[in-house]
Amino acid sequence: MLQTIALSAGLAWASGLRLYLVVFLAGVLSYFGHLHLPETLSVLQNPLVIGVAGIMALAELIADKIPAFDSLWDSFQTFIRIPAGALLAAFAMGDVDPSWTVAAGLIGGTITAGTHFAKAGSRLAINTSPEPFSNWLASFGEEGMVLGGLWAMLASPLVFLCLLALFLIVAGFVLVKLWGVVGRLFRRV
Repeated sequence: MLQTIALSAGLAWASGLRLYLVVFLAGVLSYFGHLHLPETLSVLQNPLVIGVAGIMALAELIADKIPAFDSLWDSFQTFIRIPAGALLAAFAMGDVDPSWTVAAGLIGGTITAGTHFAKAGSRLAINTSPEPFSNWLASFGEEGMVLGGLWAMLASPLVFLCLLALFLIVAGFVLVKLWGVVGRLFRRV
């Protein structure tokens, strides 16, 4: 059960950062037998899903390196990442009591939203820097977090869940600080 919870939370968390990369990696790893997905997520290993997710992951990889455009991309992705993260979290539970599936979807959507808004807000702040390297560094850092997080989720679900709890606390702190900055900006206008 711990591994199932870690899979559900991990897919939701990583979707808030890089949805298409998550779907691509989960599909490829499952296709080659390195990741056991529940039957409810077996569609991820379909070559069509892997191909589309791979193309979108490449598009996101490029879009996320362009200052200001990355924030536009994140704005648009708000309407895709959060529901997709909730669905991945719900379906990761497999064939369980529907109340567990709904609860996982609600918690997963919340985790995805928190991760996404912390990422998008941080990127808005980074975009105020006049040089592009901080943007690239943040983007590669996010990709590294997704890869490392998914590896930790598979290697040690308990360690991953502890790291996730720590990440969510930090993300909550970042969101509170960003909200204060946005509030001050609106008061000036």
